[in-house]
Amino acid sequence: MGRTYDGASSRRLLASLRDIMAASGTGQERLDKIVSLIAAEMRADVCSCYVMRAGEVLELFSTEGLNKTAVHNTRLRVGEGIVGYVANHARPVALDNAPSHPSFAYRPETGEDPFLSLAGVPILRGSKVRGVLVIQHKDRRGYAEEEVETLQTIAMVVAELIAQSELVSPSEVSTTGDPVLLPARLSGTAMSAGLAMGLAVIHRPQLTVRQMVAEDSEAELERFNAALVTMHSAIDDLLEAVTLAGLGESLDILETYRMFAEDRGWLSRIREAIHVGLTAEAAVQQVQNDTRARMSHLTDPYIRERVQDLEDLTNRLMQHLAGKTSGADAATQPDDMILVARSMGPAELLDYDRSRLRGLLLEEGTPSSHVCIVARALNIPVVQASEALNRIEPLDQLIVDGDHGQVFIRPAEDIQMAFSEAVALQHRKEQMYAEIRSLPSVTRDGVPISIQLNCGLLIDLPHLKASGAEGIGLYRTEIPFMVRSSYPDVQAQTDLYARIIDEAGDKPVIFRTLDVGGDKILPYMSGEAEENPALGWRAVRIGLDHPSLLRQQLRALLLAAAGRPLSVMFPMIAEVAEFDGARRLLDLELKRLAAQGVEAPSRLRVGTMIEVPSLLWQLPALLPKLDFLSVGSNDLTQYLFAADRGNPRTSTRYDSLSPPMLCVLRRLVDECARHKVSLSLCGEMAGRPLDAMALIGVGFRTLSMSPPSVGPVKTMLRSLEVAALRDYMTGLYFGSDHSLRDKLKTFAKDHGVDI
Repeated sequence: MGRTYDGASSRRLLASLRDIMAASGTGQERLDKIVSLIAAEMRADVCSCYVMRAGEVLELFSTEGLNKTAVHNTRLRVGEGIVGYVANHARPVALDNAPSHPSFAYRPETGEDPFLSLAGVPILRGSKVRGVLVIQHKDRRGYAEEEVETLQTIAMVVAELIAQSELVSPSEVSTTGDPVLLPARLSGTAMSAGLAMGLAVIHRPQLTVRQMVAEDSEAELERFNAALVTMHSAIDDLLEAVTLAGLGESLDILETYRMFAEDRGWLSRIREAIHVGLTAEAAVQQVQNDTRARMSHLTDPYIRERVQDLEDLTNRLMQHLAGKTSGADAATQPDDMILVARSMGPAELLDYDRSRLRGLLLEEGTPSSHVCIVARALNIPVVQASEALNRIEPLDQLIVDGDHGQVFIRPAEDIQMAFSEAVALQHRKEQMYAEIRSLPSVTRDGVPISIQLNCGLLIDLPHLKASGAEGIGLYRTEIPFMVRSSYPDVQAQTDLYARIIDEAGDKPVIFRTLDVGGDKILPYMSGEAEENPALGWRAVRIGLDHPSLLRQQLRALLLAAAGRPLSVMFPMIAEVAEFDGARRLLDLELKRLAAQGVEAPSRLRVGTMIEVPSLLWQLPALLPKLDFLSVGSNDLTQYLFAADRGNPRTSTRYDSLSPPMLCVLRRLVDECARHKVSLSLCGEMAGRPLDAMALIGVGFRTLSMSPPSVGPVKTMLRSLEVAALRDYMTGLYFGSDHSLRDKLKTFAKDHGVDI
């Protein structure tokens, strides 16, 4: 046979499939008819269907052309033979010489000796392989793309037969000893801290495509276009809702959906599939499966997250085609739910009732993905763990440990009790923290400590009042840049910064200028690959090399603060000359606005982060130029010990509570006091009670931390006597200890310090 298979042939085959699916008979009988139909219409010498059974075994369920006695007797494990290869990789293969393929496995009972060419496609439903569909020919021949696509479409029909238990009953798939029924634990990556327990809600419940073949392609096209309009309108409504709810940068994130929802390539491929003869739902699902298969090998995190955005939109479009506004049906959601998803976007997270949502478990994702940014802002624990969907069934009891990156599936009663006790203890502590919220942050011997917040989203700002913090010691301005598809203009930045100042009221805010590069990449800023990105082109280095970008941000900050106090902090300063260069750009913007008659800030304070150790030897030259200095302990520790904090082999090798680090911090305290420059610390150290205790002992009086850390740190300092701690630490700075953590814990225990 030549490559004569075309759209008309495909439509004819799909129409016949529709008749088979509508006819009476068992699932096995319909599968046999489908296999015979494929062999006849595609002029194949063989057509076979393998179905996944328990234990990842592929069983030959039906064939036209192989020995009938092999049906239900021939079995292959996933990865075994070409059929197992297709199942293992979840991607089609088309071979003109199948026996030469390295995965080829000969099964004599099938009688497949004479067949040379083979095309096979996975039978997919959702993200799971349910079987493999194969055609074979005796002669050596190539397979046209249209033939493979037709097999993929037919595989969708067979997937529905399997899903509806018409071929394999659930009892045959899950045996008594099947691990899916037993308690289990998944280890993964912690992406948002916290503990949660609830019932699994699988996101998104796969919509069943009941009709694969269209009776009227033009009518299907009209249905598709109408659903697209409805989806666009719903996204617009969601954009408006998050704006009214004060969810800030979530608006920027959701605008990405609007962009993808109008992608011409994606929409044209769906419309082409409808013209071939599929229903609108089947066309959308086919394009989704194809995109998933083609992109599964990509490793670039940004591209994978954009593909995730596109897939989220596909799910949303399927819901609108089914006449639903979202897949998050509140009527079926348990009171305590843990969302489980391969991946999801922030728009879909916001579809769920946040009063019931306790945790999120993802198979794919990164801490910088859009959904994780929003989840952290909502205090929802998030863990990323592969194989989650294969191990978890709907309404399974789950425990999500976002502090340690663990998930307990169907936990035993003793684990549930231990977790409940931990949560109850946490709730009691939170009540205690709430009770001391309005009390002063003063130690037992009367030393005032200023507790401030680290923020990066508008949805962080309500914590300023709720936590009792005295201000925002670090506002990370880069997050709104990271979630946009293009660089925000001056007006957009001005509006955002003005709203932050408005929300903070009379409490101070320190704005850190754009700190990107390294592990924080802007999607619209190209740059060369760097061998050591943490040491490379990042933060103020980018701003000085592209002064127009930094000037636009400084201009927006000055405009936003007109007539009000403004504090600006430059990150990643490695030498005084860099600070001077950044300060010159700020002065140019001040002169520019003055020439235009624009009101200046009522008070302008300028400072810098100290993260690079080289600056320690320029403190006498630097400090007279500053109003304040803030320690970025995360990077300072990394650079001081030459230990990559993103590398698990080195990130915990050196302790911030060690003599070298504490000596550096004590020197900063002494130098800033000598030059009358206010000093703070805004790294992770500040938010850990034991570390914060050590910082107070060193001499820090201003600590900036994430909102959940305020209660524990405030509780600690109100039980602390600084004089005793200071005297104790005097003998620790110049020892040879690897870490002083244990000694400081002993001090806290002996002196009744609540850590």
